[in-house]
Amino acid sequence: MKKKRQTVARQAAARGPLPELPKELLDQLVKGPMTPTEVQDLMLAFNKAVIERAMGAEMNLHLGYPSGQSKPPGQANERNGASGKTVITDRGPVRV
Repeated sequence: MKKKRQTVARQAAARGPLPELPKELLDQLVKGPMTPTEVQDLMLAFNKAVIERAMGAEMNLHLGYPSGQSKPPGQANERNGASGKTVITDRGPVRV
């Protein structure tokens, strides 16, 4: 077990500091004591929101224009809807 803890510690050190979350955001999400299940549900919801935002940004970058706008002239690819996906995370599967 000691070796696993050392590996996790090394990975965390290599990753560097985590981004700071604004206090206002935490105040909105955590209004008081939470059960372990409530914490897990909140983390899954947060993971889902971050993954969806990142996937949307990736699509914007790939297509060269943001969602809701018409495709630029000469652009072959365009948005044509969305289909659901399941992303496997270390906290479990997340449907996005």
